[in-house]
Amino acid sequence: MTTETAPRIALPGGEMLAWSDLPEQRRAEGGPLGALLARVVPAGARVLLAGPHDPALLDRLAHAEVTCLLRSHPDGVALAERGARVVVGGPTGLPTGEHWDVVVAAAGPDAIESVEGPRLGWEGVLARLADAVAPGGTLLLRVGNPLGVHRLVATTPWYADRADSAWSVGGVLDTGRPANPEQARVRLTGVGLRAGACFAAYPDPNAPTVLVAADELDRRPTSALFDAVLHGACAGGFAGTAVLQDPARLAVDALHAGLGSALAPGWLLLAHRPDPQPSPLAEAGALPVALVQTGPPGVGVVEVVDGPDGWRWRATGGSARPAPAPFATREVAHRDAAALDGPVPEGRLLRTLLLDACLRRDRDTLRHLLRGYAGWLAGRADADGRLAGATALAGTDNVVVTDAGTPDGAPAFAVLDPSWRASTPLDLDVALARSLWRFAAALLTAGYAHPWTSTLDVAGLTVVLGGLAGRDLSRATVDEAVEAEAAVTAALRGLDADGRVRLADELRGVTPTDPPAGPRSYQQLREAWVRQREEMTRLAALLKWTEDLLTSRERALRRADATINLLSGSLSYRVGRLAITPARLAKRGARAAKRRATAALSQRRPREEQQ
Repeated sequence: MTTETAPRIALPGGEMLAWSDLPEQRRAEGGPLGALLARVVPAGARVLLAGPHDPALLDRLAHAEVTCLLRSHPDGVALAERGARVVVGGPTGLPTGEHWDVVVAAAGPDAIESVEGPRLGWEGVLARLADAVAPGGTLLLRVGNPLGVHRLVATTPWYADRADSAWSVGGVLDTGRPANPEQARVRLTGVGLRAGACFAAYPDPNAPTVLVAADELDRRPTSALFDAVLHGACAGGFAGTAVLQDPARLAVDALHAGLGSALAPGWLLLAHRPDPQPSPLAEAGALPVALVQTGPPGVGVVEVVDGPDGWRWRATGGSARPAPAPFATREVAHRDAAALDGPVPEGRLLRTLLLDACLRRDRDTLRHLLRGYAGWLAGRADADGRLAGATALAGTDNVVVTDAGTPDGAPAFAVLDPSWRASTPLDLDVALARSLWRFAAALLTAGYAHPWTSTLDVAGLTVVLGGLAGRDLSRATVDEAVEAEAAVTAALRGLDADGRVRLADELRGVTPTDPPAGPRSYQQLREAWVRQREEMTRLAALLKWTEDLLTSRERALRRADATINLLSGSLSYRVGRLAITPARLAKRGARAAKRRATAALSQRRPREEQQ
């Protein structure tokens, strides 16, 4: 502790001297929470960060006067060194009579209470935080979901939490804490606050990458935007983690069932203290519909705002894309945040429609969608048949089948997120094959039912899908598409040349019996084991059939050999051989005489011509 920061740390008692709560997972610029606070906190406001938060939030709140309330003394020292005023001691350490314009408890009330001081409980901490909200001020409160996606897919039950921080395990059995937003609103009303907007947090309530307005999530269960956002957040948030089932599939299924907000891992609620004076703080209607952080850190948080013409993209924060080195290999793809400045297309995600048609074995719908998709790509190709920009990377997971359609009844398509762009043009067939290969790999490795034979590999299914789309794709084209996919993925992930080579080898080695990429789901691992067992059973049956065929042929050969040996020793065979042998010799002699006569005539003709 330096002499400059020591006066900024208040120790009213109850501090935990050998404990740290600062989150291990930290988002660039504070992630969606930082972007939301930048919208909620006006310039010059007094802000209380109650509980452990990402230190990057202090940078996002540089326009405000920030006080941090912590229970950990080491965390207080770390934040005081960043220039913040710090109170270490839990909720009872808040100065009496002091109020703040914005109180942020995005880590929840449980992370504020200290074991070294008096225990207030969830409702007691909420009451203390509500008292600290100034008239016209705002409270941002996180509420955990005991039945969220993160708990439904966890391999360890919530009641068996053995972490060091789990000295108090909360769940639905505790009636003192809310289990859903409605119960939280009742408690907020009970402490004199008026509940406002509510955001569903995915995939981790402690460090969300997606914040979506809960009412919009329930109102639009078929939205392509929400489909892609929830799938991407859960697939990336649980990557490499052992889970019971695929969290991305569960989140999307919950969305389509109207339970997208009900099964969210957590919620962020905004509540206001009534004030007869007009509040300078942002109203709920001015808040974004969604805040998403994906892709490279330089892009920042992408917001979706509701305007007079519908939803629109807006990129916030981030940094400019660095210029490549003079002799660096040119990247084949990049993300351009400047492209996120337009309307968000409304409709359903093409991937979802294709999966639904595969599950229903509806080849007509598959043909209708794929031919429309291939025609849409072909209509945007240049004279040389090449695609550039966002269309070149418009896969089935980033294409919306819009509600408008075309006059002739064909489906209309639009790119959902135009910021993913190809730096170099791709051939039309290669771009289409890349998109279809990704869909085929996900379809087969995830174990989805489909109307084709189970012996098809990923490349073979890609060729079949290309045929449904009206394009004659060869396996050589599919190989080029896999190489393009490896190059694009390596560029977006920032992999070096060796990493790209390893990635290309992994993609070329994908088989239908492999588990899907992403989280290590026990359910999908079992399905992969079942597919491998079925494949081994099929190969064993084929091997047995081949062995039986060889055995039958060997037996037939032995019978024929025995018959020949038997007949070769009989009297009729010997008599026949005696009769046939002179005839064969005479025939051979006649052929030899004919050859000699022909040779003699050939030599005589040149002599007569010379005379």
